[in-house]
Amino acid sequence: MISAVFWDFGGVFTGSPFHLDDYARSLGTTNERLLEHVFGRYEANGDHPWHRLERGEGTLAEALEAADESCRADGIEGFSAEGFFKAMSGTSSEERRDKVMAKVSELNDAAIRQAIITNNAKEFGDIWRSLIPVDELFEAVIDSSAVGIRKPDSAIYRLALERLEVSRPETSVFLDDFEPNVAAARNLGMHGILVGEDIVPALRELDRILGNDGV
Repeated sequence: MISAVFWDFGGVFTGSPFHLDDYARSLGTTNERLLEHVFGRYEANGDHPWHRLERGEGTLAEALEAADESCRADGIEGFSAEGFFKAMSGTSSEERRDKVMAKVSELNDAAIRQAIITNNAKEFGDIWRSLIPVDELFEAVIDSSAVGIRKPDSAIYRLALERLEVSRPETSVFLDDFEPNVAAARNLGMHGILVGEDIVPALRELDRILGNDGV
């Protein structure tokens, strides 16, 4: 029986920051190249400014300056924080958020424990928490910038399991929009669901896993 569900935030409750094709085209580049300039190899855990930001070791200003420098070194002009974050917000919708919150509420009613595992920046804390009633919906938030660990490091999943007192990873589910993050959860024995641009298939897969386990 599934006892706990863990949710990513960005890319699940909101649109994904990994799908910025229109903004990338406006800069004369591809989505993949833009993401590498901003995030580095996102699945890595190195000294890249964005990785340091998400571990609480650097600042948003430093990460954005490094992204701009990396873009310009590659001949990409016009990158700006305003443009980048506007593009990110453009992938979100209230309908998507409402669907996910409805599922979270349903699982709370079924006494399934839930938490958020998010790679985030300290500077974003007030913003993303204002989008949903976090403390009402979740028992815990494992924020990379607060705990000093970022996905897909297995330690952040172990910490999340510990926070919700889940001793058997196979009794938990994790949803995320980045495949390496999902793979890392699966490697620990958790059920992993990759969230796409349409949230509905992921929620159906969650229902399937819960149903197959008798919930």
